[in-house]
Amino acid sequence: MADSDLMRTKVFEAVSKIPRGRVATYKQIAQICGTSPRAIGRILNSNEYLVEIPCHRVVMSEGRIGGYRGGIEEKVRLLESEGVEVREGKVDLAGFGWKKRPKGYK
Repeated sequence: MADSDLMRTKVFEAVSKIPRGRVATYKQIAQICGTSPRAIGRILNSNEYLVEIPCHRVVMSEGRIGGYRGGIEEKVRLLESEGVEVREGKVDLAGFGWKKRPKGYK
């Protein structure tokens, strides 16, 4: 398996552990996976399983929604359906941010 495939798998595993009703930042996932936030964005943009691998739960560091392969309106709809409040295109990270890191990640 190529290094890029290993990183993609690692990113998808980390994102899959973000609980419903919570969000993580691109930076947070990048720190878990040992890469850059931009790399996380590129990898998540290639996600073909948008709900199964919940990349809609990843937002920008200041809480802004960021992009989504299925469209920003759909990202907001999915987040709101999980109980995450989106106001003026932002999520309150203090209230809805994911505080834990997956077990096994250092």
